[in-house]
Amino acid sequence: MEFEFTDSQKEIRQAVAALCARFGNEYWRSCDERNAYPDEFVKTMSDAGWLAALIPQEYGGAGLGMLEAGLILEEVNKSGGNAVACHAQMYTMAAILKHGSAAQKQQYLPRIASGELRLQSFGVTEPDAGSETPRIKTFARRVGDNYVINGQKIFTSRYQHSDMLLLLTRTTPFDEVKKKTDGMSIFLVNTKENGSAIKAVPIATMVNHGTNQLFIDNLVLPREALVGEEGKGFSCLLSSLNAERILVASESVGDGRWFVDYATKYANQRRVFDRPIGMNQGVQFPIAKAHVSVAAADLMRLNAAAKFDAGVPCGAEANMAKYLATEAAWEAGEAAMNTLGGYGLTKEYHVERKWREARLYRTAPIANNLVLSFVAEHILGLPRSY
Repeated sequence: MEFEFTDSQKEIRQAVAALCARFGNEYWRSCDERNAYPDEFVKTMSDAGWLAALIPQEYGGAGLGMLEAGLILEEVNKSGGNAVACHAQMYTMAAILKHGSAAQKQQYLPRIASGELRLQSFGVTEPDAGSETPRIKTFARRVGDNYVINGQKIFTSRYQHSDMLLLLTRTTPFDEVKKKTDGMSIFLVNTKENGSAIKAVPIATMVNHGTNQLFIDNLVLPREALVGEEGKGFSCLLSSLNAERILVASESVGDGRWFVDYATKYANQRRVFDRPIGMNQGVQFPIAKAHVSVAAADLMRLNAAAKFDAGVPCGAEANMAKYLATEAAWEAGEAAMNTLGGYGLTKEYHVERKWREARLYRTAPIANNLVLSFVAEHILGLPRSY
């Protein structure tokens, strides 16, 4: 059955594309070269209400679904931009909306929806734990009505550009729980009020991602900062993870389409031996194959988003969408790089920046090999491999 977008969804695409047209390739190249956060772009997206897509209308948001949120981020990347600068504000909403208290929603969601507050950072990964999340060591100890938190995080992005941080900790040591995913809790941290207890050390990477290692020393939070039930933080985390995978898949679909469009235009215009290079099947086939891969990944992304919005289990579809879309975007990036030849390596033509950005999502937020392990074990019923 062919998937047909509604008039409203088409209007969302058009409006976001028009906004993104104000921030062309030169804007994004400048941010990348300066390792600068795209403040102007994020503010414009916030002012237009696009980053409040998933926040209910009663809290000042748009009250849209995951499908619409995905279309928004897809258009950002399809335009040549990089939605990673602001996508966390969407997927973190799942944890707050599903597990946050009424007081937390009332206190923070309207201010996030208006752009007054930025929730752009989520502290999960740790140096020794990596993808084995239950092995985290950052610990929140109850002291009266407060929690005192100590530990460290790594690969925590956009901390310096966020007013709020979601922080995953242990509240029961790993060796004291019956089920390894028990005993973890999530806290909502105001970084401006608690910054002295958190030291952020930037990590230099090949992408402009604002990545940090966080050192947390006696961070004191009131009980009201706890999101959901103590010790049940992993279920809160899963709410955000499925949303994150669908949104990352959407961004990768956008990247893939940018690469295919860019390579196609270049192949039509570039002439060698008195003919456009696009006449050669050696140039045509990789671009065409990438287009097919992106189109197929898009269908899985739409399926995952539809299930998410229907409130039915979508872990399998979210993971497979993330895998297919990130692999398709990388395939399209390779096709574009090969089409442009030496020019693909130059910053002037923008492909190398997008190529670097697209590569990230094969590793984060979850490595694609781990997605395959998930599919093998939980979908196909094969023995656990790790």
